[in-house]
This record gives sequence, C-alpha cells and structure tokens, in this order.
Amino acid sequence: MENLNGLLAFVRAAQSQSFAAAAERIGISASAVGKSVARLEEKLNVRLFNRSTRRISLTDEGQLFFERCQNIVTQLEEAEQELVRISAVPRGKLRITAPAIGYRMLLPHLPEFRVRYPDVELDLDFSDRMVDVIDEGFDIAIRSGELNSSQMMSRRLGPFRFAIVGSPGYFAQHPAPLTPGDLRHHACLRYRFPGNGQWQEWELSETPVDLPLALSSNNLESILQAAVQGLGMAYVPEFIVRNYLASGELISVLDSFQKEGGKFSVVWPSSRHMLPKVRVFIDFLTEKQVLG
Repeated sequence: MENLNGLLAFVRAAQSQSFAAAAERIGISASAVGKSVARLEEKLNVRLFNRSTRRISLTDEGQLFFERCQNIVTQLEEAEQELVRISAVPRGKLRITAPAIGYRMLLPHLPEFRVRYPDVELDLDFSDRMVDVIDEGFDIAIRSGELNSSQMMSRRLGPFRFAIVGSPGYFAQHPAPLTPGDLRHHACLRYRFPGNGQWQEWELSETPVDLPLALSSNNLESILQAAVQGLGMAYVPEFIVRNYLASGELISVLDSFQKEGGKFSVVWPSSRHMLPKVRVFIDFLTEKQVLG
C-alpha cells in the first residue's frame, strides 16, 4: 500500500509540477507528498525530480518513470470507480445453497426477483448434504432448525408445519388413521438425513408407535413422489404438499396431533461485507414470505 501511495504522490506531483498542488488533489499535506516521493526515490535509488525553492521538474529518469506510472494510476482509478459502481448496484453471481426440496419454496418467486434485479446471476445449489457455506464460497444458505454458528448471520423466514399425507388410492385400501397409535397398521415412508443417516422423527402430540417401514430415502422429493404413487404415508413439510392437497392427489391425516413444526432461516457469513446482491435477495425472501 505504501508503494501505491508513493506512486500516486509522484504522478500527481509530476502532473502539477508542485508538491502543494499534488497534496491538494490527494487530500494530504505537501510535506507528506514530499516524504512519499523521497521514500520512492530511495527505494528506486534514483532521483525523480529536480527541486528548487519555487518549483519541481522531472529528471530524465523521472520522465521515463512518469510515462509508465501515469497509465498505472489511471487504471487503478478506473478500477476503483468500477468497484464503487458495482458495490452500489445489485449485480454479479449470487451463489445460494438450499435443501433439495427448497426449489419448491424458491422457484415460484424467482421470476419476479429476476425482473427486479436483472444484473444478478443466480447460481443455485439444491442439496441435502451439509454444506460449508464459507469454505465452499456460498453467499447465502437456507437452513432449517436451530442455528448456533458464530460465523453466520441469520434472518428467520418463518415457521412451517409438517403433514402426514397419503394418496386417495392408498387410503382406499387402508383406512385412514384416527390416532398416532393407528400408524402401526400402515406403510410408512421414512426420510433419512444424508449427513448422519438418522431417521426424521414423526413429531406428534402423542408419541407414535414404532413406524412400520415400507420405504426409506435420503431425498425428500422421492418420499413425496412415493406417497403420490400410493406406496404409503409420508411425513413432510406442509408447504411442499400444499398443491397436492388442493388438487386431491394427497390427503392429510392426523392434523390435530401435529406439533408446531420447524423453522427456516436465510444465513450468510458474518465476516463478509454484505454486498447489494446479498442484501436485496434476503430482503426479497422476507418480503415475499416464501413459506406463506
């Protein structure tokens, strides 16, 4: 940084042929400009200016150096102006990671986001694996459950409920359960967390019996489609089956036994400056109430 300061002081002094005029342009004192140029001369082991009591002028070596350095300073100024422009307007690639089923939550709202912010390029990663947001270079992550990392900032997107669902065809052959205890007579489709292989619990206000297993998967979308195909009952977030319930492709049971449910949050690294592209996406998710 000191080298750049010395370079800028030298170029401004050469352009104005005055340390005082250069200092006024840079916003520092004339003595500071003179000292920066002197340190640069010492480093280069060459005299860049002829000095008198009234004016300065470039030496032959100084003129040669100035012709090269003037372009460098101009390019640095242009780069700085470009960064200021970029930092003021949402633009650039925005890398987002979300659970595999998260596309059902996000995609309906993305056309409107693209209309608002056409210069933001969305790079989406839908995966149930445990993503390291910082090490893998993501700008934003959507996570469920409680968050306890001091390296991340977060904002709640809202709560959601779970639903136990099955197809009309399935319930035509198996009477719908009236209490959690009735689940012992049904085929259950179980979700298995990819990170640790543990089952997702069916959290009901009454402790259910051991659930008979018909199918298991570490992908929630496959669990959902298995329920639609009549292979059994699934325990899934209500927001991903809303359309299926409305169309009659799935039927929800044991609603009165459901607990509060879960929470989604949008998170981002606390150590990074919040760029406009990150800020507007977080504000947009909050505004659209994506779980509503």
